[in-house]
Amino acid sequence: MSCCKECGHTLENVEVEAYEKRQVFDIPPVNLIVTEHKSQIKTCPYCGKINKAVFPESVKYPVQYGPNILASAIYCKNHHFIPYERISEFFEDIMGIKICPATIIRAERECFQNLEEFENVIREKLMISHVVHFDETGMKIEGKRHWLHVASNEKYTCYLPHSKRGAEAIDAMGILPEFKGVAVHDGWKPYNVYDCDHALCNAHLQRELTGIEENYKQQWAKEMNKLLTEMKKYTDECKEQVKELDFEQIKALEERFDAIIMKGIEENPQSLNPEKQGKRGKNPKTKARNLLDRFIEHKEKILRFLKDLKVPFENNQAERDIRMMKLQQKISGTFRTTQGAQAFCRMRAYISTIRKNGLLVLEGIIAALKGAPLTIT
Repeated sequence: MSCCKECGHTLENVEVEAYEKRQVFDIPPVNLIVTEHKSQIKTCPYCGKINKAVFPESVKYPVQYGPNILASAIYCKNHHFIPYERISEFFEDIMGIKICPATIIRAERECFQNLEEFENVIREKLMISHVVHFDETGMKIEGKRHWLHVASNEKYTCYLPHSKRGAEAIDAMGILPEFKGVAVHDGWKPYNVYDCDHALCNAHLQRELTGIEENYKQQWAKEMNKLLTEMKKYTDECKEQVKELDFEQIKALEERFDAIIMKGIEENPQSLNPEKQGKRGKNPKTKARNLLDRFIEHKEKILRFLKDLKVPFENNQAERDIRMMKLQQKISGTFRTTQGAQAFCRMRAYISTIRKNGLLVLEGIIAALKGAPLTIT
C-alpha cells in the first residue's frame, strides 16, 4: 500500500499497524515419480554360472504401477462406483497416466485375495456380536438374477453374492447358523428358523400399519402405529439419558399392546362362512387380519427393542449397508462375472468396515494391496 485511498497522502514510511489475512489452499500439479530397481548380474569366475540379485517381492514386472496409483484406482471404482473407462480418462487428464481397465481389474483381484483372511475375521466378530442386522436384495450377475446378502452392525460389514435367496445362501454366508445373539431382520421366513433371538424391523411394520389404516380404515392399526412410536420415543430417551428401563412402565406399554390386539380381533373376526373359497383355502384372511396375526404371533420379536436397549427399533443398519451396493449397479452397471461380483463385495465390505471404525479408506486399500490389511479390534 503506497498511498491513502481517501486523501492520497503517501504511506511509504508509515508503520504497519496490523494485517488482515486471507489464505488460498491448492494442490501442486501431479507429477509421476519413477523408482528404478536394478538387479545386479554377476558371473561366477569359478563355475561360470550367471547370478542375478532378487528384486523386491512387490516388483514383479519390468514396468508396473505402484500401490498408490493402483489403490487410487480401486478407491474410485469400489468406493465411488466410477466405471473403469471413466477412471482411465480421469487418470489421463489429471495425472497423465494411461491406465487401462485390465490393470485396475488385476489390482482388484490381488486386493480380493489379500482380504480373504480379513473377511473371515469379520465373520467371526459378527458371530460373537450381541446384535447383527440381516437383509438381502436382488442383483444381476452375468445377466441372471442373483441375491446380495448382508450381515452387519455398527462396526462390521459382510456381504455375500449368491444365486439363492433362502437358507442355502444364509448357510453359505456362515454367520447366522452359528449366531447366538439377536438377529434383526424384516421377518422373512428363512431367518426365523435359526436358533437365536430375533427382532423384527418395526419400520417395516409401521409402513404396513399405515397402509391398513389408510386403505381399510382400521382403528387398531392407527393405535398400534402410535403405540410403537411412543415405545421408540421411550427407549430413545433411556439411551440418551443413560438410564435403566422402568419395567413397570414397560409392563404398562405391553398391556396397551395387548388391548390393541383385542380391538384388532374385534375389527377382524375370522370368517366362518364355509362357502368362501380362495387360493389360500377356506376362509381366506384379509390383509388386515394377516398383519394382525403377525403381531399376535411375533409379539416378542416385535417388542424385543423395548426390553433390551442394545436392540434397535428398526433394521436401518442393514438397509444402509445394502443401499450403497444397489447404487453401484445403477452407476456402474451389473456384474459380468461371478468372480467380479465376489471381489467387489469383499472389497466393499472391507471399505465399509474400516469407515465404520474411523479409519482412512485410501490408506486401508494401500495396506490391503501390500498384503497387510488394516486390523479391526
